[in-house]
Amino acid sequence: MLKITNLRAYYGSIEALKGIDIDIPSDAITCLIGSNGAGKTTLLKSISGMVRRTGSIVFDERDELIEKSPARIARKAIVHVPEGRHVFPGLTVEENLEVGTITWHGFFGRKPYDADMRAVFDLFPRLEERRKQLGWSLSGGEQQMLAIGRALMARPKLLMLDEPSMGLAPVIVSDLFKKIVEINKLGIPILLVEQNARLALEISNFAYVIEQGSVTISGPSKELRADPRILEAYLGRFAGKK
Repeated sequence: MLKITNLRAYYGSIEALKGIDIDIPSDAITCLIGSNGAGKTTLLKSISGMVRRTGSIVFDERDELIEKSPARIARKAIVHVPEGRHVFPGLTVEENLEVGTITWHGFFGRKPYDADMRAVFDLFPRLEERRKQLGWSLSGGEQQMLAIGRALMARPKLLMLDEPSMGLAPVIVSDLFKKIVEINKLGIPILLVEQNARLALEISNFAYVIEQGSVTISGPSKELRADPRILEAYLGRFAGKK
């Protein structure tokens, strides 16, 4: 699905990613964990074309993304839900969802999207209840649902989620992560950046640990949950003990 080789990313003269190698399969949830400032968000921005980068990012085995603009990458249905949600506060829920169709819908209603919106409302019934409310009036959890729903309206071939649990109550986070699993079961591969390492490793199939711009540990999530280094650094040293 997505093969990243020797990826380096820069903010001015600062090298934020230092030769990252990652494979993202087409049928799974892949998570990135690591401390704040490790480079996780920069990796997503690199895939989306939002920062200067070198190396190779190959999509679908043949399409090199490294020189492509963010707009061209988005048109390939690589969809990025950024940290902090960034819904449009002055648009209604329905209008926010319509924005997600820009990359494929065309102009003047040439391609219908009623079925897409129905699927989003089935996944997040609360959005249908609030479809005429403005984005600013939603709770944090509802805004996160809206941000993910807007991404689904883009018909993603790869869905990238950056810190979806940020600022949300635990019960909301639990429900949201169940929805993320449901989305993956629809056949949409997911690349998940998440500070809550425990949850990320529970729902993902494969994981990478990024520290100071480099991958330090990788493997199946089930194995990493029992790795002493992960227990010590991210899950608490007594997490595996009763």
